[in-house]
Amino acid sequence: MLRAAGVGIGDEVIVPAFGNAEVAGGVALAGALPVFADVDPVTYCLDPAAVEATVTPRTAAVVVVHRFGRTADVRRLHEVGQRHGLLVLEQGESEAPYDEIAQRRERAAYLDGRLRGVRMPDGGDGHTYQQYVVRVPGNGRPDRDAFARALRGRGIDCRVPVRTPLHRLPEFRRCVSLPATELAADETLALPVDASLTKRDMQRIVSACDALGGLLQPAF
Repeated sequence: MLRAAGVGIGDEVIVPAFGNAEVAGGVALAGALPVFADVDPVTYCLDPAAVEATVTPRTAAVVVVHRFGRTADVRRLHEVGQRHGLLVLEQGESEAPYDEIAQRRERAAYLDGRLRGVRMPDGGDGHTYQQYVVRVPGNGRPDRDAFARALRGRGIDCRVPVRTPLHRLPEFRRCVSLPATELAADETLALPVDASLTKRDMQRIVSACDALGGLLQPAF
């Protein structure tokens, strides 16, 4: 799509650094330079204000990536694109059947009402919970990685959604300030909310998290 729009050598394309290496790689394959803007700390998608601050005379396009079942603020991002004459492309997530999404939302609501010691995701804007991503603040006590290891030791299948932001990887390294991206990479942890999980499974997740959550107070 970038090539079809005439984007190539000498152009810059704004992308998120929070995951999605294939997006930055696609920009590079088109001959353009991927430029990283910060994300919104709630949606983990590109922050429109950060995108606008990143625009230069060479910026030709923005690639918006929807994350974890939350959508980016597409309206504001298109407004930025219109103001600066930029192509705005979107990369969505694979859509699950409605009944599966409903079951994920049910499990997410269960966790929302019972977890402590972690910061739960904001469920606004039709969240489909492709992943249930919590924050485990590093406050001098067990941090996200220690928390994840302890959960796995209790049989909970959790994972770190983005281990290293793209601007810290050798192939994309940039000297750029992305505080929300850096913090998200350090604190986020995806807990299971698959439709296949039973009520007993969900109780085990809550029990394991809450047993550790007390060690993390204050969590906010």
